[in-house]
Amino acid sequence: QVQLVESGGGSVQAGGSLRLSCAASGRTFSDYGMGWFRQAPGKEREFVASIGGSGGITYYAPSVKGRFTISRDNAAENLVYLQMNSLKPDDTAIYYCSAGPRATTKATDYDYWGQGTQVTVSS
Repeated sequence: QVQLVESGGGSVQAGGSLRLSCAASGRTFSDYGMGWFRQAPGKEREFVASIGGSGGITYYAPSVKGRFTISRDNAAENLVYLQMNSLKPDDTAIYYCSAGPRATTKATDYDYWGQGTQVTVSS
């Protein structure tokens, strides 16, 4: 069992930055691929970024590539981060952290999910 807790969401103006964090506990953190997904009101949950267990592999949705960066700290903190720069109003959503056997772009591949953190970007 893996427990995931997101933090770092908030409100920001377009062009601003936020860094989301996800704290993981319960199992060997480096065994898991980690992903970030988001869901806007009235829309389906969509892939944002993912990272392999060692941090050597990353994937990004085209809509965020070049603006968002996913990273992880396996050494001591068991954290995964999502650095979000040049934010746009379309980035407004609840952001969810997830853990699964490997890094993929599909939500169905992930076994564990956090409660989510709200990100609101105003124009």
